[in-house]
Amino acid sequence: MIKIITDSSADLPKQIIEQYDITLVPLTVTIEGQDYLEKVDLTPQEFFTKMFSTEALPKTSQPSPASFAEAYSKFGTDTEILCLTISSGLSGTYQSACIGKDLSSAKVTVFDTLAGSLGHGLQITRAAELVEQGHTIEEIVANLTEYRENMNILVLLNTLENIVKGGRLSKFQGSLAKILNIKVILERVDGGKVEILEKIRGKKKFQKRVLEVIQERGTDFSNTTFGITHTGNKDDVEAIKQEINEKFHPKDIIVNYMGATMGTYAGKDGMIISF
Repeated sequence: MIKIITDSSADLPKQIIEQYDITLVPLTVTIEGQDYLEKVDLTPQEFFTKMFSTEALPKTSQPSPASFAEAYSKFGTDTEILCLTISSGLSGTYQSACIGKDLSSAKVTVFDTLAGSLGHGLQITRAAELVEQGHTIEEIVANLTEYRENMNILVLLNTLENIVKGGRLSKFQGSLAKILNIKVILERVDGGKVEILEKIRGKKKFQKRVLEVIQERGTDFSNTTFGITHTGNKDDVEAIKQEINEKFHPKDIIVNYMGATMGTYAGKDGMIISF
């Protein structure tokens, strides 16, 4: 028997978590000195309401190794555990999961998705499907490694306000970007980090360019599942989902709220597209 465990940053819809009986180990979100366990004490909707009404950026911290060890230890010795974590390039969660493995006597394989949000989540659903098909841990990890390497992740920033708050951009640069109506597309690069791909003026050009970038990354999306997460901008998501369906005819599109880990930096009307 193989059991899948992950951290709460994966941003999978609740029905998928329940469908595959996936165990979540929560990250901690700190807002104005108050700690919350992500998706336990605080829903994504509640998180964004609080974030948009406070001046200082929220902070997230990875689960402790003991939290992972406790999650691993809940299963019998006949259970193999596959733990998929958010990118080690974005969080210390992968390291905590590995230390937790050393603290427990369970049979654990820890896999670094090198992704965040639904880029992370899509790898979990792939793993769960492979478990149902009867594959071994080794076969699943080999499949996931190839899937991970071929995955595209685009982070769409409608505003740079949270990047300024986080100290990654000066207030002057942020104000200039606002005046010039500059939007930014970032992409996942080697090591699971994100870097700027393009800066674009105006919302229409921005959305058009996103679709062009998707087109540049592949020709046949009929067997591809897209994941789109957002910070509450449902109309924008519905529009781009419709465009993707019409232009690329993918296998499926999963839409969900972005969690605190990526949402903190995506900011208002941010979006992440993984495929």
